[in-house]
Amino acid sequence: MKAPADLLLLPQWVVPVDPAGTLTDHAVVVQDGRILDVLPADAAQARYAAAQTLTLPGQALIPGLINLHGHAAMTLLRGMADDLPLMSWLNDRIWPAEKQHVSEAFVRDGTLLAAAEMLAGGITTCNDMYFFPRAAAEAFQQAGMRAVLGMIVLEFPSAYASDADDYLSKGLALRDELKDEPLLGFTFAPHAPYTISDASFGRIGTLAEQLGLPIHTHLHETADEIQHSLSQHGVRPLERLARLGLLGPHFIGVHAVHVTDAEIDLLAQHGCHVAHCPSSNLKLASGIAPLARFAAAGVNTGLGTDGAASNNRLDLFAEMRLAALLAKGVSGDAAALPAAAALKMATLDAARALNLDDRIGSIVPGKRADLVAVDLRDLACQPVFDPVSHLVYVAGREHVTHVWVDGILKLHDRRLVDLDPDDLTTRAAYWRGKLTA
Repeated sequence: MKAPADLLLLPQWVVPVDPAGTLTDHAVVVQDGRILDVLPADAAQARYAAAQTLTLPGQALIPGLINLHGHAAMTLLRGMADDLPLMSWLNDRIWPAEKQHVSEAFVRDGTLLAAAEMLAGGITTCNDMYFFPRAAAEAFQQAGMRAVLGMIVLEFPSAYASDADDYLSKGLALRDELKDEPLLGFTFAPHAPYTISDASFGRIGTLAEQLGLPIHTHLHETADEIQHSLSQHGVRPLERLARLGLLGPHFIGVHAVHVTDAEIDLLAQHGCHVAHCPSSNLKLASGIAPLARFAAAGVNTGLGTDGAASNNRLDLFAEMRLAALLAKGVSGDAAALPAAAALKMATLDAARALNLDDRIGSIVPGKRADLVAVDLRDLACQPVFDPVSHLVYVAGREHVTHVWVDGILKLHDRRLVDLDPDDLTTRAAYWRGKLTA
């Protein structure tokens, strides 16, 4: 008797990420939303009676990509504040627009638009930070996408909350309500050291330890941020957070562009993680994070897109390639970030930062079936000597054909299953009209 299975996938290559390399003519077996088995294709067909079998010639099956840092709803601000440095971008364009327009409806529509873009590009998990996380949760659930929702904290009022205590209480209430949702997780998301007081950071550190949740915050993004901290607090931001007890394996520092060797060692000693967002850092002229030095020191680093207002794409294929090229160019070492390491940053390393590496990030039995098929038959991908190299240096999100989240099909033959592109385009046009009125 053959064993039952929901889905039998037969790609030309399986790229498990851990261990590195590829498996040729292997099958991935899915049952009840998890990876049941990975084995040679002939053995799989002899052993399992699958409800559905999908053959994927010329395609590589990879783990779902994980966006370690984003502001999903900011897709609705895409392209409205380009070619500006960070603080001008924030103070003169983004924050005024958000103050006037951000609402539950804005966040729901913007997050749906982002989820569609990410799923179509092979991103199955997003670590999000924005206002009205309940509306974002509804959008991610509608899309069927895995998401880690940031309980955002700021000291100043917004349409969402009045002060730091209000932000925290609303975030914690939402987490209590949705903590058992299988595709949702939570982080504490204090915006940045320059927008959060010592008292708020102290409370967040205590709550994060009590609840076992990550802390996700912007850190050392610009040189101006560091000078501001020296003027206000007498120390650089990372030292301030260290003194407040926030550093540890639960800490995700976003950007970490301007860091000294001693600060890299500090991150490594505490087991902290970094979310590297190379496109956003370049576009805002913030600088280039020292990726090779992170790797040498043992700082776990994942990849993020940041928001579409500062990127302007939610495209982890582009981030993988750019991260690898920048690491080589800055370090003078062509082997500074090999293709396999770049793919791992976009999958298993990001999962580790979110404490989800026991569930997602690699194709191994027992993990959830977040899977992506990438077609390498395109003329621009020929010939294929090494599929992993092609995934980073050649292929793009346009080569993604199928996406599964928790074993459920979300993209079929490059078409979204649950989201209507025409509806999303109409929603985006509505908000463009409001933002430009």
